[in-house]
Amino acid sequence: MSEAIRLGVNIDHVATLRNARGGVHPDPLTVAKAAVAAGADGITIHLREDRRHIRDDDAERIRAWNGAPVNLEMAATEEMAEIACRLKPHAVCIVPERRAEVTTEGGLDVVGHRATLAPIIARLNAAGIRVSLFIDPDPAQVRASAEIGAAVVELHTGAYANGKPGELEHLAAAARLTEEVGLECHAGHGLTYANVGPIAALPQVRELNIGHYLIGEALLTGLPASVREMRRLMLAARNK
Repeated sequence: MSEAIRLGVNIDHVATLRNARGGVHPDPLTVAKAAVAAGADGITIHLREDRRHIRDDDAERIRAWNGAPVNLEMAATEEMAEIACRLKPHAVCIVPERRAEVTTEGGLDVVGHRATLAPIIARLNAAGIRVSLFIDPDPAQVRASAEIGAAVVELHTGAYANGKPGELEHLAAAARLTEEVGLECHAGHGLTYANVGPIAALPQVRELNIGHYLIGEALLTGLPASVREMRRLMLAARNK
């Protein structure tokens, strides 16, 4: 049997729905618990600088719950590094962030931002936090990630999900390179029931982080059913 593959469920858009009306419902922590009960291996939250969905209180409560590993997505800023070092999640995934974007639009430019990223990664490592970098499947970005102290890279699957020709091959090559340079390989963005199989089948990929699609499917079938179906498809592809 192939190496295990984990499913991290991103619950940002539970907070988006709550914030559309205000109040406290639906509660991201309650949904996090339901996702883990249905088989999620971890919970991902993105604490954006403008707090457009997940808020500080959500992050505090989800981390205090301690019912599953928490992957905190964040920009490479001093404010976010301070919050991460205080919360001490299982992992931090550093992502590019622009105020105008609807969602993360591409991978982090590790090559071009070494000077900014290196001290933040060192600070997080010193706090005992596992650091991941969200990057496009580019060999230079993979190598740079290893060189500046990251333990993990999460390959951006958005172009693949949008049907860009040749992108699966780029992802497969980048995944192989992660193994060569000593990085753990994760992947995510835009993954659905229809397209998750080829990514889950890549033997180097150890974790997929999926959010928006699962929350959307939950409106039709319920969150436990959507999580279980995604896990089923992942494992079927991995063990084919």
